[in-house]
Amino acid sequence: MASANFVAGDWGTTHLRLFLCDENAEVLDSVSGPGAADSGGRFAAIFDALLAKWTADHADLPAVLCGMVGSSIGWIQAPYVPCPARPEQIATACATLREGRIRIVPGLSCRNRFDAPDFMRGEETQILGALALRPALRQGRQLLCLPGTHTKWVMLEDGAVHEFLTSPTGELFTLLCERSVLVRERSRAADTATTAAFQLGLAQVGRFPQGQLLHRLFECRGRSLDGELAPHEVPSFLSGLLIANDIAGALDMLANSTVVRAVHLIGSPQLTELYAAGLGLQHYQTSSTDGSAAAVAGLAQVRRQLTQESVTHAT
Repeated sequence: MASANFVAGDWGTTHLRLFLCDENAEVLDSVSGPGAADSGGRFAAIFDALLAKWTADHADLPAVLCGMVGSSIGWIQAPYVPCPARPEQIATACATLREGRIRIVPGLSCRNRFDAPDFMRGEETQILGALALRPALRQGRQLLCLPGTHTKWVMLEDGAVHEFLTSPTGELFTLLCERSVLVRERSRAADTATTAAFQLGLAQVGRFPQGQLLHRLFECRGRSLDGELAPHEVPSFLSGLLIANDIAGALDMLANSTVVRAVHLIGSPQLTELYAAGLGLQHYQTSSTDGSAAAVAGLAQVRRQLTQESVTHAT
């Protein structure tokens, strides 16, 4: 087996994934652990215990971590780099632990199109990875979508993060499924873009593009009461409504005033498939990068730049 060179870690709110990587950023092994929300006061102990799985001298392995580990509930609070931000600025602003052996990637901040403060932490690393894996994204104006609990819509300008917009689509879906009378069936089976109820939710937004989300949500209950949807279909219909509204709003704010007619999706295959279906109805071309692969590639990119800077300073 190739020799371990560094550890890449994606430490989010609810999950931790550590990847043992060789000098070419190939993943040799991985391990999971608790998220930042469940790691308060125990970050160092959790990190060391997980690394002990790989090597007896794990304390000497450098690590690059991203996500909520660098937040106010994390191991150390990393800064937010204001937009526009170039990739090299992100790496340079890393927070350090253990005399620089552990680096934590900073988040990004901007004033969005509503003249409101907006933030991301963790997604910036996936963006760096997508830029490394897909060099064409570094050219000109590119629109990215990173679907999730808090979906990020990101405008790139020649590889720099120029601005972004956050929509809590996934969080709203979860809250409505678990707390609202609009959704009677609490079971949330894995959705697919071909589900008839999901497609109906997408289509409804297209039929009445002037409608606001608040005026649509009761459809979830109304169509169930009327027998048009079975209770178990309502979550899929809700998913279609939310995603289509998310897409329509983001395109109106970020894309309609530009020549952008394509969106690059970064995330889990399940979520990117759902967003690709919605974007297709808007006649937008899509491409996608797996979110986990993008995170590892982004962490490797940060590691590579930091190593190069260290060599430069040494000479």
